[in-house]
Amino acid sequence: AGSLDTPNRLIYGDNLLAMAALLAGDDQTPSLRGTIDLIYIDPPFDSKADYRTKITLPGATVDQRPTVAEQFAYSDAWANGTASYLEMLTPRLVLMRELLADTGSIYVHLDWHVSPYIRIVLDDIFGGSNFVNEAIWTYFGFKRSTASNFPRKHDNIFIYRKAPGHYWRTQYRPHSPEYLKRFKRDESGRLYRGDVNPSGGGTRRIYLDDVAGDIVPSFWDDIPPVNPMAHERLDYGTQKPEQLLERIINASAPEGGLVADFFAGSGTTAATAERIGRRWITTDLGKPAAMITRKRLVDQNAKPFLYQAIGDYQVEQARSTLGRKFRVGELAQTVLSIYGALPLPPEENVNGSLGRLTGEKTLVYVDSPSRLTSTSTLKRAQGYRDSKLGGFDKVIVLGWNFSASIGHDLTALNDEMLDVRVIPPDLLDRLKKRGKENLAGNIRFSTLQYLEAHVASRVQNAHTEELEIVLDNYVLLSPDAISLAEEDRPAVIEVMNREPLALVEYWAVDPDYDGEVFRSTWQDYRGNTANDSDELRTVTRAHLTTAKRDGPRRVCVRAVDVFGFESEVVLDLPEVRP
Repeated sequence: AGSLDTPNRLIYGDNLLAMAALLAGDDQTPSLRGTIDLIYIDPPFDSKADYRTKITLPGATVDQRPTVAEQFAYSDAWANGTASYLEMLTPRLVLMRELLADTGSIYVHLDWHVSPYIRIVLDDIFGGSNFVNEAIWTYFGFKRSTASNFPRKHDNIFIYRKAPGHYWRTQYRPHSPEYLKRFKRDESGRLYRGDVNPSGGGTRRIYLDDVAGDIVPSFWDDIPPVNPMAHERLDYGTQKPEQLLERIINASAPEGGLVADFFAGSGTTAATAERIGRRWITTDLGKPAAMITRKRLVDQNAKPFLYQAIGDYQVEQARSTLGRKFRVGELAQTVLSIYGALPLPPEENVNGSLGRLTGEKTLVYVDSPSRLTSTSTLKRAQGYRDSKLGGFDKVIVLGWNFSASIGHDLTALNDEMLDVRVIPPDLLDRLKKRGKENLAGNIRFSTLQYLEAHVASRVQNAHTEELEIVLDNYVLLSPDAISLAEEDRPAVIEVMNREPLALVEYWAVDPDYDGEVFRSTWQDYRGNTANDSDELRTVTRAHLTTAKRDGPRRVCVRAVDVFGFESEVVLDLPEVRP
């Protein structure tokens, strides 16, 4: 279902907002309502789960904790326990049903914590008559002794269809050795076994080469978990094996069909769909998850895909912290107060987002958490600076989420009286614990991360060009803006000062950047030993061959650091003259 021309998508952000956007569509992409062939989700269901990501740097290993937004969105250890978990998942399941094609199916992967409750919710949303199966995935491994119960070694996967007539393809697995012992050779050498003839009485011959295999039942004991030495292992806590997703996708999505996973995790669904010829959409709220998924897809030479970001979870967290009646303008005023700015008079204030620093002619503009701070935001801030209250000398923009090009955009504007600062991701958490009055003047709003690079050489041949791009420097956000354990901050600072490029997880080059869509033709990432043997660092020089261009050339270099922050630099090369 859906257009075969639509690119695959990896979306970073709240899946509720992502699904709403997919249903609504836009000028470039039509609505995907009723177009998805298969949805598989593996939502977090362990109330004691630790979703920290371990990051190994040269000379240090640190734990990146989930951001407060991620904890807010995914932790089921909320005040109301399981009830809150159901409140989170139920509206998302409703949207998933709207996205499913009439022939589509959904697989919901759970364990004993919440599966009985979710079964009732699924019956209500999809209808009890559309329940297809409960698959039991039992996995082997070390069994710890338990004093009062059998060891828990299985997960539950509920399968529902959108409506009668869903797509289905029976799955087979190899016959067991015990079954194969029942076969013998006939006079021509073919293997057969005798069996009762169910229609005419007597016996019949069943030939082994006429049987596709052993039909896979609803009890899956033949798929092991990802073992520590597996090539696909990514050291992501909730990673599922590709073999599991391959079975699900082959059973319920046709060739070329569209598969979606709205809790991407390590990206197993997208990676498997890509490998076996299905289109895919996947989303995750966690930056580490989005980064791991993107790197995994690049590693397997996936077709070009869209990487999109969607926000607004800070608004939801603010409602939790400040009360359900809270408005976005109130959040802006809270940030202004903590930054030390006084709000402008109401008649001059846009949604309560503007303030001024006392004793100087500096305007402060707090951007909305529901959008990315980008070049249009910066130009809007310049307009406010020049027009409000007769004009200010300087404007400072405080943002939550940023476009990858924000550093380049800021440089291109060449405005010394325009500054950009990052609102700490754990600001609302600190606010809830300590109160606004205790935070004013004690919170650091860090500068942006940015990348520096240059073109070292450009050699033109008859029809091609040889380019060498060199990374010069990477400046990370202040560690105060990253969710780290306090004991890990000194190690990160030491790497920042000693070897800043070691913080680059992935970087790519588009040698013909059009200013809108980034199309990578070269990339490297930590762990890739094709370009060098160092698993803890990327290479710092890119050598690539591209089509010859006599006119000016715009090269874009984009990087993602080990914490998931993205930045880019655009290099404009002049026309080559004979």
